[in-house]
Amino acid sequence: MKKSRGARPLAMALTFACAFATVISDTASAEGRPAKELFGGMALPAKAAPSPYGSYAKGCIAGAVAIPTDGPTWQAMRLSRNRRWGHPEMIALLERFSKDAVQLGWGSGILIGDISQPRGGPMLSGHASHQIGLDADIWFTPKPANPLSAQQREDLPFTSMLEKDKFLTVDKRLWTNTHARVVVQAASYPQVERIFVNPAIKKKLCDTWTGDRAVLGKIRPIYGHDAHFHIRMRCPEGAAGCKPQAAVPPGDGCDQSLAWWFTKEPWAAPKKDPNAKPAPKPRAVQVSDLPKACAMVLDAQGPSSEFEVTYQAAGGSMPGSAASAFAAPSVARVAEPFELPAIVPVPPARPAGW
Repeated sequence: MKKSRGARPLAMALTFACAFATVISDTASAEGRPAKELFGGMALPAKAAPSPYGSYAKGCIAGAVAIPTDGPTWQAMRLSRNRRWGHPEMIALLERFSKDAVQLGWGSGILIGDISQPRGGPMLSGHASHQIGLDADIWFTPKPANPLSAQQREDLPFTSMLEKDKFLTVDKRLWTNTHARVVVQAASYPQVERIFVNPAIKKKLCDTWTGDRAVLGKIRPIYGHDAHFHIRMRCPEGAAGCKPQAAVPPGDGCDQSLAWWFTKEPWAAPKKDPNAKPAPKPRAVQVSDLPKACAMVLDAQGPSSEFEVTYQAAGGSMPGSAASAFAAPSVARVAEPFELPAIVPVPPARPAGW
């Protein structure tokens, strides 16, 4: 029997409707489970075009790729966490930066901490951001000449750059000019939005850096970040679902906004109202709290293996199988308003532009 001309479009519409209903059904069944459990349980990324959705601290990523555990000028740390996934542009940047760091005298390369989970999203522990594959932590410890074993990468302790018995003071025995050059080098790339460091390290750079100071404005003070620094990339060009952070204020950042960190206010315990009712226990973030596309990212088909989606360092290319995965249709983009939540809990009087 000959099919009518309208049969095929109708069939396609029904197929899409069924697929969408399946996503809604799966998402509904997942409600009640924290999003961090669902995203934290994914071993491989969504097989789709690279697409970050939402903000750095409230989103997910489709089409993430893994940086190899070992490269000529890097090693990935804490492999058991499975957080060496990112947008291909982030992974390419880390490869380039690792080579530049060696040229600056940074040992045999860099030690890479957490980037993101295979599909991004909230993590079971450790971070509020790192959710869309555009954040990466770099240890303040250079890669040693002899490669670290997998177990050594789990056990190697962090080394703080601060003095233990002095308030916000960089330890001169540990901090070197090479540390400064490496941090400034990371900030110098145009695709880098911000570098987060401890306020004491930012002050050290303000006091001692004699090169181009324009790039210092990208280096922002924040809690912690004394044993590693944090690279944040801007939203990639054409990433319509990616929510950018507000632009960094003009100047080198060595101003009142930095001086604020050396007052009592950022470190004071919140004042409690004795007459206030106990605050309700915070509700765990659900998939429905994230951008709508994240439900589809979570339910999307994954690759057949990790190798298929591991970044090929030589020449900055991908294996052919992974390249074909990127040609797959992207998860539907959802235009919706986003709010950029605070990356860390801080007093409301914090200066703008951090």
